[in-house]
Amino acid sequence: MNVMMPTLIASDLEGVFLPEIWIAVSEKTGIAQLSLTTRDVADYDELMQMRLRILAEHCLTLPDIHAVIAEIEPLPGAAEMIRWIQERTRLIVLTDSYYEFVSPLLGKLGYPTIFAHSLQTDAEGALIGYQLRTPHGKKRAVRAFADLGFRTMAFGDSYNDTAMLAEADQGALFCPPLAVATEFAQYPAVYDYTNLKNLIEQFLAG
Repeated sequence: MNVMMPTLIASDLEGVFLPEIWIAVSEKTGIAQLSLTTRDVADYDELMQMRLRILAEHCLTLPDIHAVIAEIEPLPGAAEMIRWIQERTRLIVLTDSYYEFVSPLLGKLGYPTIFAHSLQTDAEGALIGYQLRTPHGKKRAVRAFADLGFRTMAFGDSYNDTAMLAEADQGALFCPPLAVATEFAQYPAVYDYTNLKNLIEQFLAG
């Protein structure tokens, strides 16, 4: 007797369902370096240390960032896309952003389940560090889903997503920059939700 394994979708958040929060902060503050993301810098710690240093230099605090986040809206069609996936299978959003950033936005997305990291602040709200939920969290999460008996599809847009794509039964890139799409050409790249739905339907059909 053939038994179909239950399916699960693992997705990135920023660049897939939300605009890049750090780019929004960069545009609001006029600090160009804050526009760099995991699309541009492969080393996550290097990127975060740069961000923390710049925020300290400009005396920007978590409340300042929250004021920017309050104006952010999901990408067009994102909430509907999340609901479409949830109507067909399980969805876990794996992000290298932070609960302190994304929590105010979850209602706009229909409250999907999100695994994020945590920020460290001082008494004045200055960002002084960050705490990873676990090292290599995206990759380890997808591996754990397999250990729990799920057949998993993963998709994202940046360098920090590629490890989870490799760990999944099927990986895909969604709106990746050219450098990522070229370097990881083994994964199909799609640039809108319609084509992403087609890939998901193919995966769910098994």
